[in-house]
Amino acid sequence: MFPTSIKRSVFLLALATSSLACDKLDLAPSDSIDPSKAFRNINDLNMGLLGAYAVLDYTLISSNATVSDEVMLPTENNVSNTDAHRWLYNAGSGSVTSAWGQYYTTIDRVNRVLAALDQVTVPAAEQALKDRYQGELLALRAYSHFELLRAYAASYEPEALGVPYMKVSVIGTPGRDTFKAVIDNAKADLIAAKALIPASFNDKTRITKTGVAAIQARVALYEKNWPDAITYSTEVIQATPLATRAQFPGIWTDANEAEVIWKLKRVVGDARIGDFFFRQNGSIVLFAPAFKLINSFDADNDVRYAPYIKSDANRGAGKSTYLVNKYIGGTASAPGLADIKLFRTGEMYLIRAEARAETAGGLAEGANDLNALRTARITGYTPMAFASKEALISAVYTERFKELAFEGHRFFDLKRRNLPVERLPADAINTSGAVRLEPTQAQYSFPIPALEISVNKNIIQNPKY
Repeated sequence: MFPTSIKRSVFLLALATSSLACDKLDLAPSDSIDPSKAFRNINDLNMGLLGAYAVLDYTLISSNATVSDEVMLPTENNVSNTDAHRWLYNAGSGSVTSAWGQYYTTIDRVNRVLAALDQVTVPAAEQALKDRYQGELLALRAYSHFELLRAYAASYEPEALGVPYMKVSVIGTPGRDTFKAVIDNAKADLIAAKALIPASFNDKTRITKTGVAAIQARVALYEKNWPDAITYSTEVIQATPLATRAQFPGIWTDANEAEVIWKLKRVVGDARIGDFFFRQNGSIVLFAPAFKLINSFDADNDVRYAPYIKSDANRGAGKSTYLVNKYIGGTASAPGLADIKLFRTGEMYLIRAEARAETAGGLAEGANDLNALRTARITGYTPMAFASKEALISAVYTERFKELAFEGHRFFDLKRRNLPVERLPADAINTSGAVRLEPTQAQYSFPIPALEISVNKNIIQNPKY
């Protein structure tokens, strides 16, 4: 993996340096920490866990938006990720391969702390806290592998090429586990994690017991395990109600945490997710909301429209009238700096609606879930009935397009159903003809990074790259 290649280089350099030191002064290295001394007490374990959380960012949100049909490339953007938007990416394109290194770095940090847990003896009064840290670590490992799977699996079928599931920090050349093997390992980690995290723990910037259930629901959706998807999404829905219409806009300005299950807290100095869509320096719209997305909303009555999409007719000639408003806020001193919402209750309603649609006799209940979400979001909405499973699933996909816009789902949603990415002509004026991406094309899956292929003899590239 990408971290493995880094560690190999560091290892070789350290070996050479160590030999020289032995020849000269026989001194121990001063730029590394003995693992046996890095974790000595409960606070050290927490610091290690926080270090694993710290690596996570909005990488898959940005790459997902870039390659899907939820954004368009305005003329004013001549500086950022244009090749990825035109589906010209390959194994050397950091815009779609950087997540590999990021998530495996998180996983490596998690595994290092997990390995130290048994070596750290704590007072009886701290055992429950130690158990909770272990639960968070296991859940974070499962989540990180699953996000890698969403991005880099050759397909979402059981025997398809997945990603290596790493349970120890080791220098090696692991091969790709199957999609099913990754799912099974993630499920096992999540079950163990849930047993260790107390229900009373409610810090939404970390993984809570409800957060574990949310991850389990999403994993079940991709596995097509409809009973589990219903069970776990229901658990989350019962624990965390939908935001009211009055609360909903405040989610995106971090004024409240209504219906947020897990988010990445961002502070001054962190990368700003808003900068990916709108560059404050020069006031450049890098990616604008697609007209396909804009047209799907009832702009007058849908509470999601204004927090997600901003219209500014005064930006001037050659400038996009529309901007992604979801992350443009922040504060006056740090515009574009917003917490990254990884799981919300709105997604759980859509997971349950889809799972119920796929379950015999579940059409009416699935429709109730979709109607409940729409009623919460759209003023004056009249609940609908659906004549078939296909009609309901199509409506759920339309709603996911709107509800989860710019949250890192659209491209993977289309892949789940083996559907092409289709852009409106109006959204493709600067894409050099990149209007339709078929499931048969290489770029329908992200490539394994070239560096990984070059250093790991057991890694196989995704088809057609």
